[in-house]
Amino acid sequence: MEKMERVVTFGEIMLRLAPEGYYRFAQAHTFSATFGGGEANVAVSLANFGVQAAFVTKLPAHEIGQAAVNSLRQFGVDVRKIVRGGERVGVYFLEKGASQRPSKVVYDRAHSAIAEADPSDFDWNAIFQEAKWFHFTGITPAISDKAAAACLDACKAAKASGLTISCDLNYRKNLWSREKAGAVMDGLVRYVDVCIANEEDAADVFGVHAENTDVGSGKLNAEGYKSVAATLQKRFGFKQVAITLRESISANDNNWGAMLLDEKGEFFFSKKYPVHIVDRVGGGDSFGAGLIYANLKNFDAQNAVEFAVAASCLKHSIEGDFNLVSTDEVMKLSKGDGSGRVQR
Repeated sequence: MEKMERVVTFGEIMLRLAPEGYYRFAQAHTFSATFGGGEANVAVSLANFGVQAAFVTKLPAHEIGQAAVNSLRQFGVDVRKIVRGGERVGVYFLEKGASQRPSKVVYDRAHSAIAEADPSDFDWNAIFQEAKWFHFTGITPAISDKAAAACLDACKAAKASGLTISCDLNYRKNLWSREKAGAVMDGLVRYVDVCIANEEDAADVFGVHAENTDVGSGKLNAEGYKSVAATLQKRFGFKQVAITLRESISANDNNWGAMLLDEKGEFFFSKKYPVHIVDRVGGGDSFGAGLIYANLKNFDAQNAVEFAVAASCLKHSIEGDFNLVSTDEVMKLSKGDGSGRVQR
């Protein structure tokens, strides 16, 4: 029997606390509370695209844990395999940047329920029943050694069950060192079919650098990233390598695009979008979700990278971690309708 278009993602969903508008932390008297996290963001995006998306994590049985569950359920994410237990929900504080002042994130996630979850909490054979795709990011194994072990168990079970596995490298320097990231991720990505990275991840995690590129100045070299993708593919045997390309003009304005290396060794570049940013958190996750959707629907490589970049472009216009757009909206943008005119 052919497997359904069911995608399983695994990671941490956190409470996001953010000052109003562009207030700095030191100015804030109130914080808006929402939820988000890499793999949860992917699951929500896919659910909005009509895909059966399940998110797996561990959350406390108290009311804040339930609020996190509800934040996913309201968008149609399958939350039945979320394990309940532990003491706390991870928190992150977000201060939005403006002009030349960058955004800032402060984590308060140590000893969260998922960080202290035992790998045996997750029955991956049951979780992957009828699933076709498994997605995780480099954030999850960075949370704790137990979470890294659970990731490895998930990858082994997913591979044994014939699932396609994707991973967004997503290096977070506040969670672990480059040395530990490289050692742990080296073992995990050998199970991965589709690798997703940004301009810095390949260098931070695996020491693979793009030539003639200065991320801080916003100067990117397309040829350099071809070399990065090809090196990653050769080293780990990825079927696809996707690299998002962000040219930072300021905290408010970026140019946004991506490159995709396919299984045949051919490179495909998306169109480049000038993006005025409302909220950039979750931009990479929305790209990953778009690429997963395009693969599930058997898009050719050019249309796949165009769809993924268009989905992510739209996310930059939406408050919060979740990308609340439809496939129709993404398709219109990817086909050239980027005027922003009122739709009636």
